[in-house]
Amino acid sequence: MRLLRVGRPGSEIPAVLLEDGSLRDASGVTPDYGPGFFAAGGPAALEAAVRSGGLPPLAEPDRIGAPLAGTGKIVCIARNYPAHAAEVKAALPTEPVVVLKAANTLIGPNDDVLIPPGSTKTDWEAELGVVIGRTARRLGGPADADAAIAGYVLCNDVSEREYQQLGVPGAQWDKGKSCDTFFPCGPWLVTPDEIADPQRLGIRLWVNGELRQDASTADMLFGVRHLIWYLSRYMTLEPGDIVSTGTPAGTGMGLKPPVYLAPGDTMRLTIDGLGEARQTCRSIDTLEDS
Repeated sequence: MRLLRVGRPGSEIPAVLLEDGSLRDASGVTPDYGPGFFAAGGPAALEAAVRSGGLPPLAEPDRIGAPLAGTGKIVCIARNYPAHAAEVKAALPTEPVVVLKAANTLIGPNDDVLIPPGSTKTDWEAELGVVIGRTARRLGGPADADAAIAGYVLCNDVSEREYQQLGVPGAQWDKGKSCDTFFPCGPWLVTPDEIADPQRLGIRLWVNGELRQDASTADMLFGVRHLIWYLSRYMTLEPGDIVSTGTPAGTGMGLKPPVYLAPGDTMRLTIDGLGEARQTCRSIDTLEDS
């Protein structure tokens, strides 16, 4: 299944995209796609409703939101593609490099990315995201990871390199990852039955129409199953959490000379089977009070 949420920010409703390209309203099965939906076995109930033809049709939406709500944590993996590690002149890690990203960075696949005040090094990172469907704590091995996976999503792990880069005064990984709007996600959450092998997916990103990233998830240093098992040894992964599995080479930081995002720039990204997303960058001149 392809699960998505449609509507204006804060008013999204759950939907399903069928094989024929039509949309169906899933709000009769669940009020939303959140941790409770996954923890209670919601995908199975939704699949049964799809098969019975009991979901009412939906018109083409004005907006697609992030494919899930209420995410507790976003766990990012750094330097998980050898070519990316090489382009930023970093040694290959001997185990996954783990970075936490604020959950409220999550936005829809086509929403604007806001460049923070004073930022000169906002960068793109196309990534495969893995959505957790059931609690995973101290799994016995990578083979146990499949049972914890609810599906896969297309993500852009936007990063501000000056805020993040070691050696820059005041810089910290999480600071560079957690600015508002820095995690566009979607358009769909695709359930595992539709992805024959998460390690055989093409991943691409264009900036202003120029291809910048073009790789395969086969290039990962640590695969999806290994990552879920590894993380479960050190933290409890809960339904609705997202693991963003790292970015391939072709980031702005890795170009020579480096190239970073500016207001008006557009990003388009795809992963085989997971759809396409487009984001436009917009500046924030001043911080706004919430």
